[in-house]
Amino acid sequence: MTERQILDHISRGDESALDYLYKKYYPMMTKMVLKNNGTVEEANDVYQDALIVFWQKAISGNLKITAKISTYLYSICKNYWLKELNRKKRLSYTEHEGSIIESNHEDTTSQVVQDAMELLGDPCKSVLIYYYFNQMSMSEIADRMNYSNANTVKVKKYKCKKRLDVLIKKNYSQEDFFN
Repeated sequence: MTERQILDHISRGDESALDYLYKKYYPMMTKMVLKNNGTVEEANDVYQDALIVFWQKAISGNLKITAKISTYLYSICKNYWLKELNRKKRLSYTEHEGSIIESNHEDTTSQVVQDAMELLGDPCKSVLIYYYFNQMSMSEIADRMNYSNANTVKVKKYKCKKRLDVLIKKNYSQEDFFN
């Protein structure tokens, strides 16, 4: 099934699309959870929750996909799994609850930015990583990415940061950061 066909099936309430998505992306989602200290049962729960969210947003007309369905589902699964890991940490370390909550908030924020950067794609992703994480100058980025000059990179960085802000605001709520 193509992505368009999947969305068409879902819009008609045809659950065969849900079965298709479950079978097609289950191994990838399970692998992500297992690589991050999860069990097969937890992976099942996370993926089922993600599919329900996807299905409900698609049916309601609130689904705004800016990437592949697999990327969107992966992002939902990562966020659910991160919340579950954070919940486990809180349960395990209740004696240090204040510092753990702060740490979890930082982890969640970092994860949200990483997920949004993946959705953003290149060249924006590269420009932002070079500037903010690698602390490269505008001239260095221009040279590396074959832009005409540093001013071109400045404009590109500004536009990319705005797109990143929009993606984060569109795909995440305050609850994603504070639950």
